[in-house]
Amino acid sequence: MSPALSGVVFIASLIVALAVVHRPLGDYMYRVYTSPRHLAAERAVYRLAGVRPEAGQSWGAYARAVLAFSAVSVLLLYGLQRLQDRLPLSLGMPPVTDHVAWNTAVSFVTNTNWQAYSGESTMGHLVQMAGLAVQNFVSAAAGMSVAMALVRGFARGGSGELGNFWVDLVRGSVRILLPIAFAGAIVLVAGGLVQNFAAPHEVTTLTGGTQAITGGPVASQEIIKELGTNGGGFYNVNSAHPFENATSWTNWVEIFAILLIPFALPRTFGRLAGDRRQGYAIVAIMAVIAVAGVAALTVLELAHGGTVPQAVGAATEGKEVRFGVANSATFAAATTLTSTGAVNSFHDSYTALGGMVTMVNMMLGEVAPGGVGSGLYGMLVLAVITVFVAGLMVGRTPEYLGKRIGAREIKLASMYFLVTPVLVLVGTALAMGSPEQRASMLNDGPHGLSEVLYAFTSASNNNGSAFGGLSAGTPWYDVALGLCMAFGRFLPIVFVLALAGSLARQDPVPVSAGTLPTHRPQFVGMVVGVTVVLVALTFLPALALGPLAEGIR
Repeated sequence: MSPALSGVVFIASLIVALAVVHRPLGDYMYRVYTSPRHLAAERAVYRLAGVRPEAGQSWGAYARAVLAFSAVSVLLLYGLQRLQDRLPLSLGMPPVTDHVAWNTAVSFVTNTNWQAYSGESTMGHLVQMAGLAVQNFVSAAAGMSVAMALVRGFARGGSGELGNFWVDLVRGSVRILLPIAFAGAIVLVAGGLVQNFAAPHEVTTLTGGTQAITGGPVASQEIIKELGTNGGGFYNVNSAHPFENATSWTNWVEIFAILLIPFALPRTFGRLAGDRRQGYAIVAIMAVIAVAGVAALTVLELAHGGTVPQAVGAATEGKEVRFGVANSATFAAATTLTSTGAVNSFHDSYTALGGMVTMVNMMLGEVAPGGVGSGLYGMLVLAVITVFVAGLMVGRTPEYLGKRIGAREIKLASMYFLVTPVLVLVGTALAMGSPEQRASMLNDGPHGLSEVLYAFTSASNNNGSAFGGLSAGTPWYDVALGLCMAFGRFLPIVFVLALAGSLARQDPVPVSAGTLPTHRPQFVGMVVGVTVVLVALTFLPALALGPLAEGIR
């Protein structure tokens, strides 16, 4: 089978599998977030935390709960790292330096998981499990909670209540992420991933005298990483390591896990909104952008010009030979279309235009399908902007799902969209304007700019993947990227919740002859167009100086 045909089969099987689980998983999550009953374990958590699960929250109370939980999580994770040498299961590791501890704490709490360290040689088992792995669950569950709050803002009228953050957080962790992670870890162990408590540097002699490095609860962390759309890995080479991604079919499983929940959430949205067609429209928008991103990246890596790539049939540098170019490109597209950040190949070695596609995937806002929860609420914000633009074109007050999109709503949506570009472009400009920070670049010229631009794009979009080639583990980069991760996560969340509160206070507007249908192919195409145009207008100058300049010269 040719590499191109193999890639087509690989991608087609993913599409079929995601289509099969879309409805049952989406319906299950709908029942999770609407069930009036609390599990015994959940009630125990509420009692310990002093939470009244029946109490509804306004958008302000919901936002304060998200921010307070995240702030405490950052402090706890920072403390675990700084006190590591005094804690059990440290494996003799010294305390993590202050700037790396800050970067890592913010990274995992914001669902980014950018790694400025090598996991196996920096952190012991306690920090990995009680700190990082826990955040893989709760940071993803927090994103899902915010998405549910925004959907309730569309679905409810007159009350202003968005649900209860603590209930949403616990249910997302206990009823959705934990069961899928448990099953997924078993699958990955069967595929050859390591799951034990040996020291990560321990050398075991195998039959015949062969030696192998063993160690670490890798399988469970790997599936949690993918389900929570987090980067990060026990080994520094991430999902290219045989202990984290053993075979071609585990590679398929990990990509499926990355896309599983984000592609099912639109079904949940449609059920909660009371119109399943709206969910189909959102998932169609995601699918159009995702297929375009995967196809573009795969073609650019398989059919790139140049003597060597043409001789071997593809641009193979930096690709894992166990997976091949097509499957590596699919993984790269999936990880940058979502907020995952896991990688199974070296993005810095991609072709100039192929590397640009990975950046554009993130610059689109990671909405196709995006992170767990964050992809859905990002796409709904883009839908709001599209409805507003359409309303201006026909001279009518725009409406979406029975709610009027007025001045307050569009201001909040606009501020949501502007946060990430400001962080990316200002951060990149500061780094490129400093000789000390430019010294961290492995390459000069357009490719060096691409390395820096990718780093700030990844951090500000809470992706976590690295282009490579940039020595970003310096105090300046650790602090700067940490700030981008924090502002890139929590400012949009505040704007989303404020938008949800504004919508929830409105009474539903009846559908009229002038209402724009938002469930038809026309609307799908409009949202895709608005998304692409907004990104093109914002990031094209930076891309022209980096990957575009490198690709056409």
